Amino acid sequence: MKKILFTISVICCFINMQCSDDDANNIDPDNLLIGTWVEPTYDGEETTYRRASALPEEDYGILFKENGDMVERSSGFCGTPPLVFFDSKGQWELNNTLITISQEQYPGNYAWRIVSLTENELVVKRELTEQEKDHRKLMDAFDEIYKLSISVSCTNAIDWVFTAYGSKACGGPQGYIAYSTQIDTVTFLQKVEAYTNLENAYNIKWGIVSTCDLPQQPKEVTCENGFPVLKY
Repeated sequence: MKKILFTISVICCFINMQCSDDDANNIDPDNLLIGTWVEPTYDGEETTYRRASALPEEDYGILFKENGDMVERSSGFCGTPPLVFFDSKGQWELNNTLITISQEQYPGNYAWRIVSLTENELVVKRELTEQEKDHRKLMDAFDEIYKLSISVSCTNAIDWVFTAYGSKACGGPQGYIAYSTQIDTVTFLQKVEAYTNLENAYNIKWGIVSTCDLPQQPKEVTCENGFPVLKY
């Protein structure tokens, strides 16, 4: 009798294991994206993933669920050893070949463009979201200001002044930037004002939050190795 019960138990366990494996490896023919993708390999702008039955314990992986939920297992943005992997939950949506992802952890919202997709392989290319495109415009505008501010060498501090720039979401400037009175100061200050207005519009459009403390105002500008340095 004991032998019969043991045999039945073994058979049941075997059946359960088979069912679990079948569930884990179940592929939706109508949406091949659903499932777990691991072992990313990078080739230029493209990343290739392999389908797996489960997220790895100590490595990157992403799970797309049928109900639109997703789980990303990673060690965070910096990836500084020792790596500690954790799960970040969110939602995903597929529109033609564009996967849009929103999650709790940084970067929050991002998008992948599917290059190719089979039952066992997913190849994607990072695509900028509308917010990222707006942020890039903001950074390009600041880069233009910064290049103008250092377009002449700082040799005499008397020729240098500073101005506030940017707009914190809670109000007030982001900081201060030095510039030489030997450049076209009218154009420079116009660009600073345009950048400040652009950042304010960005904050409103995307619901950006910030601390409400104001940056300390510098007392003077000094020259060090040909570059302006703000002194507080």
